[in-house]
Amino acid sequence: MESREVASPDHRIKLHFSVQPQKGQEAAQSGQLVYSVSFREKPVFEDSALRLELVNQPPLGAAVHIASTTPGSGVDDYRLLAGKASSVHDAYNSLIVHAMESASPGRRFDIEARVYNGAVAFRYHVPEQAALARYQLAQEDTEFRPVTDAFAWALRLPNYESAYESEYVPMALSALSNQGGVASHILNGAPMVMHLPGVAWAAVGEAYLEGNAAMYLENPTGSWMGHYLVSRISPPVSEKGNDGHGPAVDASLPHNSAWRVILLGDTPGELVESNVFTDLNPANRVTDTSWIRPGKATWDWWNGDLGADGKPAYTTENMKYYVDFAAESGFPYMMLDAGWSGKDILKMRGNVDVPELVRYAAKKNVKVWIWLYSKYVAAQMQEAFPLYEKWGVAGVKIDFVLRNDQEGIQWYYDVAKLAAEHHLMVDFHGATQPWGIERTYPNVLNYEAVLGLEQNKAGRRDGPVDRATFPFTRMLSGPMDYTPGGFNNVTEEEFVARDLSPMVTGTRAQQLALYVVLTEPLAMVSDAPSAYANQPEFQFLKDVPTTWDATRVLNGTPGEFVTIARQAGREWYLGSLTNWTARDLHVPLSFLGTGSYTAEIYEDGGDAEQRPKHVTIRKQKVSAGETLTLHLAGGGGCAIRFIPGS
Repeated sequence: MESREVASPDHRIKLHFSVQPQKGQEAAQSGQLVYSVSFREKPVFEDSALRLELVNQPPLGAAVHIASTTPGSGVDDYRLLAGKASSVHDAYNSLIVHAMESASPGRRFDIEARVYNGAVAFRYHVPEQAALARYQLAQEDTEFRPVTDAFAWALRLPNYESAYESEYVPMALSALSNQGGVASHILNGAPMVMHLPGVAWAAVGEAYLEGNAAMYLENPTGSWMGHYLVSRISPPVSEKGNDGHGPAVDASLPHNSAWRVILLGDTPGELVESNVFTDLNPANRVTDTSWIRPGKATWDWWNGDLGADGKPAYTTENMKYYVDFAAESGFPYMMLDAGWSGKDILKMRGNVDVPELVRYAAKKNVKVWIWLYSKYVAAQMQEAFPLYEKWGVAGVKIDFVLRNDQEGIQWYYDVAKLAAEHHLMVDFHGATQPWGIERTYPNVLNYEAVLGLEQNKAGRRDGPVDRATFPFTRMLSGPMDYTPGGFNNVTEEEFVARDLSPMVTGTRAQQLALYVVLTEPLAMVSDAPSAYANQPEFQFLKDVPTTWDATRVLNGTPGEFVTIARQAGREWYLGSLTNWTARDLHVPLSFLGTGSYTAEIYEDGGDAEQRPKHVTIRKQKVSAGETLTLHLAGGGGCAIRFIPGS
């Protein structure tokens, strides 16, 4: 019999395919096509169905046999302009499973699988064939069956039209089920992280969505003991909303589904370090990338458009104040948020003159990004993007996307392509989870799928628990726009929601650490310029880069704490933060190169739990053979710059 198993190059992960005979046909050749996954010789996912529900067709995959398999191997070798690493070299072993129905109509499909050292990926390939005129997907029933009731961090969403602006709530997988037969469907966003104690850490997500709709996850069991997940593909959106009419995916043949991804590791940090989501996406389609430059931006919206006089003003003159601040701080960008235009994004309202602001900024070596509403972009981008290029705008922040059906996913690609043609970078805001498009269109710098500090203005205490969770959940699949940098730091008891000079729970040192912990190529410096005046710790925000050559997760547990080190040239940066529990972390510095380094350390002051603004700044000589002890206050953090040979 041909091999139906493929292992990772390091042999830690094995992916196996088989057919489960239907009831009463135990010896039959045909049945449900399933896969299973093991890690370090321990089962992680037991037999899980691979099945497509096609419109007006019986399920494809429910009554098939494995006709043949094709083994192979390869290496993903490429460079990234922005992200966790500048150069990626990931080897994999592969297997194509050719499945066929034994009975009429004899339809065929393939499962193309790859196994990396830290991940499994597979997708459906449906070839041209007489038995199928077209690929019309009603629903994809890919199962993910952990061998135990795993502890999961689930992003519960209200429906298929969501900004993904919610929390990852830890709970057992069985808690997501249809309890006690009561009709309920809990929709969860990807990626979903799971811990199977004594077995592995795992995460389920997806990559390369072009031509498809996005995947959600649901526990369909209706049982308090049920603990598996099934894919749910976003139905089409109409003017009336997500009405569910029509195929979720409608395409000609041959057709490839999106990649289904399972990350695996001994620690959650291994999942964070993975580049598999970009591995599975097509190569860069932008020939000249010299104009694509990640960096930090000053920003008017979060602090309430506060001016030099301490009063809010959405005017050209006040926005020049933010440009001046960017220039003085060495930041390349100023982000002009909502309010400069109305429904017609070719015209200005008259409060802020965008071309004038761009001209003023250019004299100070600063470029301007502008905010846009997604529906207006959809209606006018063919005219608007050439206009913005003429104005000299650097990039567009497109907000309230709120869809990831097939047409919506195609819109992301259309925007990225057209923006690149007009030398515009893109920050998708109020958007779905990333899937690796930034490799194909490197002008896409960020996706905002969690609000971060923005929620503090509305009264929700976004805080240290969320910040210790997002790196292990939302950040797994790509860069994120979290908007760190709040300097009005207060305790939980002191917190009051307000629009002007908003407050931030947790310590200031934690805000500094976020610039290293988070993968955020376009990083907002969120507070008003006055908030940073005469604050020595602001120096770290000036120094820290926003894109990296290498990433190392040194420790951490979702919702508890995390320490990440990142390399930029010969320098290294470290960010560490904790939830509301104070802790001492012992961090080996083995990631450093040879020789000595000066560590510029920004850490919680001794009274930071009571006075969260207090930061202690000190320098210390270190080398790779040493271990550094970090003292983190409750809600606190630490940020370090390592300078070689100094």
